[in-house]
Amino acid sequence: MLLLHLSDVDEASWAKAFAEALAPYPVVRQTDTFDPGDIRYIFVWKPKADAFDGLDNLKAVLSLGAGVDALLKHPRLPDAPIVRFVDADLSQRMSDYVVAQVTMHHRQFTRFQADQKAHRWSQYYPPAAGETTVGIMGMGVLGQDAVSRLRPLGFDLRSWSRTPKQMDGVEGFAGDAQFEAFLAGTDILVNLLPLTPETTGILNRDTFARLRRDRLAGGPVIINAARGGHQKEADIVAALADGTLGAASLDVFEVEPLPSDSPLWDIENCYITPHIAAISDEQSGVRYFSRILIDHEAGKPLPNVVDRQRGY
Repeated sequence: MLLLHLSDVDEASWAKAFAEALAPYPVVRQTDTFDPGDIRYIFVWKPKADAFDGLDNLKAVLSLGAGVDALLKHPRLPDAPIVRFVDADLSQRMSDYVVAQVTMHHRQFTRFQADQKAHRWSQYYPPAAGETTVGIMGMGVLGQDAVSRLRPLGFDLRSWSRTPKQMDGVEGFAGDAQFEAFLAGTDILVNLLPLTPETTGILNRDTFARLRRDRLAGGPVIINAARGGHQKEADIVAALADGTLGAASLDVFEVEPLPSDSPLWDIENCYITPHIAAISDEQSGVRYFSRILIDHEAGKPLPNVVDRQRGY
């Protein structure tokens, strides 16, 4: 039996779609009457404290999100394997966001927006894409897809990850020892890292100060589409004010929704979106996890299982 335990999404709609895709395999919701001992799989998003109570026969926890940092902090998380959502549609949506923000900053949107407000005609010509270096932090599925979308646009590309990753046309850096060198040649820093104890707060004043300062007019830029826990917002506010950063695009925040009194709202060179860079599409999610469940019941191994030691 598959149990759905979803918060902040339309659980009824997901349940109906799963029931149709998996029939006759039984599908139940958290509000239904069922024997917890009959549950073999649980599909979760922001599970409540009692979500896993009595589920002693679980084969797998299926996570709606691509990131599992919050799930791993659940105080009663069982020992069953955790399968995260890896999907081409989700990757495409994230890459759309990254490409839009990178090209906006490369083409000096902040500068021309200020000129427009001032009724000022100033024909500054942005550099060619190849003269701007985009540094991607995180070379998992999302990072690699973003690189594949940016590369045809002509940007100079580099990456930084926990362990070495090789991609054609990308200069790779890995580990703490190469972090400073990675930052020193980066003009637009894109964060797509998983949130782990090691990456918490990585977008801070020290990181910003190490970015290259003599290439992109207005100063280096950061783009965070990963997790709010990666950034220190007080440092971002200060760096945007004193010119350490030329601009920032933020889709995630330390507290969500972003409090109305946050100073980030009123900074003209800070572009805020309400955690919408990539969404887990229902149709894609049902297709993905239904296939996994069916295959696993037939004896095939689970794909995309989370390494709990690494946190992703």
